[in-house]
Amino acid sequence: MSLRTKTEPRTNPGPCRWGLLGGIGERVKASLEPCSLEACLDSFSVAFIHRGVCMSFENLIGIGLYTPVEAQRLLGVSASKISRWLRGHATNQKQYQPLWEPEVMLNDGAVYLSFRDLMEVRAADQFINAGVSPQTIRKAIIEARQELNLVHPLSSTRFRTDGRTIFLEIAEQEADPKLFDLFKKQYAFSKIMERSLKDVEFDGSVPDRWWISSKRSGILVDPEYSFGQPIECETAIPTTVLANAAKAEGSVVKAARAWNVTPRQIERAVRFESTLTQKAA
Repeated sequence: MSLRTKTEPRTNPGPCRWGLLGGIGERVKASLEPCSLEACLDSFSVAFIHRGVCMSFENLIGIGLYTPVEAQRLLGVSASKISRWLRGHATNQKQYQPLWEPEVMLNDGAVYLSFRDLMEVRAADQFINAGVSPQTIRKAIIEARQELNLVHPLSSTRFRTDGRTIFLEIAEQEADPKLFDLFKKQYAFSKIMERSLKDVEFDGSVPDRWWISSKRSGILVDPEYSFGQPIECETAIPTTVLANAAKAEGSVVKAARAWNVTPRQIERAVRFESTLTQKAA
């Protein structure tokens, strides 16, 4: 399987082995076996809601799907924090609204993120770490949606040029000297946006795919493949699959032979998965 290039149009990659579907594929497999992938996808004729519209399960391809725990693994932002941001929460008898409504809902009471949600969490976390309150983030998102006409504005390239003005307007409206001091210099805002958008490729102004450990690492997060789970870029196989193969076979060379890939591709996946494990420890 060859990956599409940046200039190629999005296409449905079609059915593939369950192991290549990532975490969501495993959950569906466990609940529906025995059946073919095609039959299983057909059985999900109305499986989730995307931006308020009922969609077929097959249409998740190109959108991406992550639980808060899976998002934590990739972003380093705690799953509980992600859930609070996307579900809302109550503290000291005060109710806080979600920062934004997730793009995908499976109607099972759980929180899920699309690839765009994942990128928005990444950006929101950078702003909050810089000292911006979650409530201010929510106000900025609402303002930016109206001004920029984008559902997920924080992770867009347009927010890089217009976002500072939006935050300064909020600082003035709220008489917030701390927020004003934070963004009165373009440099501070630019540094936050640089960290938020690092190693991301864009389709116009919106995130398209993410080289999660830099392009040199060869590991890609692309919602077109495996529901957005990290893949080895030359094979489009999820890193978890290749790393687990190396563990099961007891050898990189044997795993490469079993999966008809090169040892270097296996090593890439093993190295990436090992890095995630170390960060989580």
